[in-house]
Amino acid sequence: MTIQTARIIWHNGNLLDWDDARIHVMTHGLNHASVLFEGIRCYATPRGPAFFRLRDHLERLYDSCKVYRMEPGWSVEELTAACIALVEANQFSECYLRPLVFRGYGSFGINPLASPVEVYIASWRWETYLGPEALEHGIDACVSSWTRMTPNSLPPTAKAAANYMNSQLITLEAQANGFAEGIALDQQGMVSEGSAQNIFLVRGGEIHTPPSASSILPGITRDSVMQIARRLGYRVREEAIPRAALYLADEIFFTGTATEITPVRSIDRISIGRGMRGPITTAIQSAFFAITGGRQEAPGDWLTFARPISTR
Repeated sequence: MTIQTARIIWHNGNLLDWDDARIHVMTHGLNHASVLFEGIRCYATPRGPAFFRLRDHLERLYDSCKVYRMEPGWSVEELTAACIALVEANQFSECYLRPLVFRGYGSFGINPLASPVEVYIASWRWETYLGPEALEHGIDACVSSWTRMTPNSLPPTAKAAANYMNSQLITLEAQANGFAEGIALDQQGMVSEGSAQNIFLVRGGEIHTPPSASSILPGITRDSVMQIARRLGYRVREEAIPRAALYLADEIFFTGTATEITPVRSIDRISIGRGMRGPITTAIQSAFFAITGGRQEAPGDWLTFARPISTR
């Protein structure tokens, strides 16, 4: 996985050098995981850099903050402008952005309210999370022994750093056993999602994906795929999915901002369909990348453009 860091990071309205973006070791977010965040992609298009569903991502960040009673102090419009300014300052034609809202240095106890709220936005060049070759050839996954956290323990609808400890356990187990990714089940034993991806199954020409009640993060890419699929004429059903349905699927693919749309070719060493990217996955991938690349109209107002990068 190739990562090219940026020169500049945005912090509370100021642009800092990458190496100057530091926090105290007793920061509340570091000690007690009081961190909410987003992942946003900015794609290269003929009109210049374009953020994919930027407002939707920032509104989800605000929803996450509301659950944890954390006030960012910056409006969605202000953070939109900050993201655009950051990409322009770093002269990126495409990149990944990570807005972070967290409790800073203030109190040492669990109660976070005495700690100030800090807002950072970082950006870097990041290839597809599971590797560019995975987009075509797919990955090998497994069903994890770790259950997804329950909605009444850590709300999965909030994109919180604490939730990703559960994700790390899923990923570490998968990789220790020779798989690229793990798939978690919910507390009822139904399919939930990958460690950091939503999941879709294709069976008999229909597309199925777990509902919000299955302890999933309501993914922006997930929603995009459902809209694209319906536009292409496919039926999409949100419903509880039993584990065995994974093995019987004609096609399976992961979705996510970092993952984009990545096929799954096997689960628990059982081949999915023909063991390769299927036609429906291919059609949705093609439409998705045509939209993010500015070559095809989106179902909604999905692209926010920065100023084109100078070629001088």
